[in-house]
Amino acid sequence: MGTMKSRLPKFEAGHVWLVGAGPGDPGLLTLHAVNALEQADVIVYDALVNEDCLSYATPSATLEYAGKRGGKPSPQQRDISLRLVELANAGNRVLRLKGGDPFVFGRGGEEALTLVEHGVPFRIVPGITAGIGGLAYAGIPVTHRETNQSVTFLTGHDATGLVPDSMDWTSISKGSSVIVMYMAMKHIGLIASRLIAAGRSKSEPIAFVCNATTGEQRVLETTLGNAEAEVQRVALRPPAIVVVGEVVRLRAALDWLGAIEGRVLTQDPLGTRREKDAG
Repeated sequence: MGTMKSRLPKFEAGHVWLVGAGPGDPGLLTLHAVNALEQADVIVYDALVNEDCLSYATPSATLEYAGKRGGKPSPQQRDISLRLVELANAGNRVLRLKGGDPFVFGRGGEEALTLVEHGVPFRIVPGITAGIGGLAYAGIPVTHRETNQSVTFLTGHDATGLVPDSMDWTSISKGSSVIVMYMAMKHIGLIASRLIAAGRSKSEPIAFVCNATTGEQRVLETTLGNAEAEVQRVALRPPAIVVVGEVVRLRAALDWLGAIEGRVLTQDPLGTRREKDAG
């Protein structure tokens, strides 16, 4: 049968692997991601990649930072994509390491299309996206049978850095009980006002998970109506994942990291278990 490691794919010269590094905790790297790190000649990594993940790289690997952060000087996406082509054409095994999952607001599709355009062979390695893994580390389930049968993932800004005008806030507000937002904290005041105008309650719970799954993780729970003021009051800073919906209330029972540090968890955060027992 051989060992698991011997059955993992070989990284061929001249190929590019687009790999998700997960939301931060190196323990959330997949086996395929570690396998890629151990074989790559060049690793082109993003700002949201926890640099502890790079410890799996071989000492001879070249590390190239290609981080894009809002409001700061950043390489152009087209330049990054063409750099991958250039490195692969030089005969390198090129690992493009991206925070979270390459295809979830990670622009991995754009980079892969450039590789196709230039005839560069590639592999996609999914990663755990922050909208799922980050919330799990905060004790907030994305879905829960008693609260929601749907979830919407959206980005808080478009290519211009502004809240997307193409968003149908009324449909989003009415169509999904839980809304998970990436890159939304900067414009949370405007986003909250649009959701409220579209019918969401000002008292609806909202949570911000900053630096999710890392040792610097911070969680703010508040309401949609108070979101902007509370973010400013506690001076939260991105990166953050934001979630709106009743699932936020479950954190009182499911904050497993808090429990490790001594938090006493609530057994019935939604007030429904007693009703079931009585029935």
